[in-house]
Amino acid sequence: MKKLSYATLEEMNYDGYLLKDAPERVLQFGEGNFLRAFVDYFIDMMNEKAGFNSKVVLCQPIAPGLADMINEQEGLYTLYLRGFQNGQKVNDKRIISCVSRCLNPYQDFDALMDCAKNPDLRFIACNTTEAGIAYDPACQFTDRPANSYPGKLTQFLYERFRNFGNEKGKGFIILACELIDDNGKELEKCVLKYAAQWELGEDFISWIQEENIFCSTLVDRIVTGYPRAEAAAICEENGYLDNIIDTGEIFGFWVIEGPQSIKDEFPCEKAGLPILITDNHKPYKQRKVRILNGAHTSFVLGAYLAGQDIVRDCMNDDVINGFMNKTIYDEIIPTLTLPEEELKDFAASVTERFKNPFIDHALLSISLNSTSKWKARVMPSLKGYYEKTGKLPECITASFAFYLAFYKGLRLEDVGLIASRGANEYTVKDDRPVLEFFAAHKDDSVADYVHAVCSNMDFWGEDLSQLPGFEEKVSQYLSNIEENGAYSVMKDCL
Repeated sequence: MKKLSYATLEEMNYDGYLLKDAPERVLQFGEGNFLRAFVDYFIDMMNEKAGFNSKVVLCQPIAPGLADMINEQEGLYTLYLRGFQNGQKVNDKRIISCVSRCLNPYQDFDALMDCAKNPDLRFIACNTTEAGIAYDPACQFTDRPANSYPGKLTQFLYERFRNFGNEKGKGFIILACELIDDNGKELEKCVLKYAAQWELGEDFISWIQEENIFCSTLVDRIVTGYPRAEAAAICEENGYLDNIIDTGEIFGFWVIEGPQSIKDEFPCEKAGLPILITDNHKPYKQRKVRILNGAHTSFVLGAYLAGQDIVRDCMNDDVINGFMNKTIYDEIIPTLTLPEEELKDFAASVTERFKNPFIDHALLSISLNSTSKWKARVMPSLKGYYEKTGKLPECITASFAFYLAFYKGLRLEDVGLIASRGANEYTVKDDRPVLEFFAAHKDDSVADYVHAVCSNMDFWGEDLSQLPGFEEKVSQYLSNIEENGAYSVMKDCL
């Protein structure tokens, strides 16, 4: 096999869109797989479809990162978006050419600060993981750089203020993509705390609030990252070496909470992209959490007990697929506030996403921390349905029984709670106090076990045994699961 080398823009035998030169108008904290398959993909599309004409300069938020690899490839990388769309199998390849370079502020802090002097820079995007948006009082203004991401951002904003504080329109539109509630607002709170702690002045604090828009956003795309098993074959087929190939599902949706004027500068609509700018992102977050995540949490534990291992295979089983669809369409959608057609369209996309032939999504990996997931993703639909109809939702109630059956352990070990499916053992993984609780109740009768879990205020923040009929119905389902199996219970629900 011939030795492959990195391809430059000039050398690439690629008939798609490539952007050679453009001003750096976007700074992005985070250089990982998700942002490169999501934010940078959308910016690349806006460059092609709407003349956005913007390069993105990336910044590693933590010391170890991909800067050297990205710079070796001149910011170029191959992105594959794969899955089912409109009933068809899709495998789209695109070379992303919007990235100019990647900075490592731990090696060259001045290079990051120099970006603040660029008059063309207008957008800041970030995804520094859920732990990234946190205020650490130990951070000092004199650190090079501050350890926390909000600390680094405050340093950067202050340098911007020093250079352009007297000019209107030189603040930033900041797009926070971390998976926490109100990510933009939480980031702004941290920045303001640092500005006060570091005594950077009232003028700077006013400038932060008046000249910058901190947008809370909802991001939705499964990104599977570097395809280790396929990478060598992909590079051979493409004829160039790419150490930062990225892969994700074809579905993507980005909700940005902010003024409509953002569209004048961020031409997502003109480019025909699935990006929505709205004054309230929360109904869309609720839709995703309740339908997509709620569907997962509702059926995967029962499906695993019924003998399945991968999400895609569940979609090819009429009973499990039917159970999931009844949960979504009959029990979850009626509790939501967005227009019904929008909700049904999103639900249809969820089924296609779960069928993705390129993603082996293991049920056991989804089962991690199911207690907190059930509370956040499913319990609001249970309560909403009861409040609306005065009845218990059959499938959601059954899903709680599947959860109890899945957590019925044999013994507690360091790795987790060991339970059994037929002759085989599996490991339940959750917070240690949760596992200790279930281990303590493993020998309870069905009635005592159900009551202990339903009435656990630490789990649910309330006593679910007070919901009329819930405890009794869950006990019936759990007895049925133990006698006839989870699959039989799913079938009975249809």
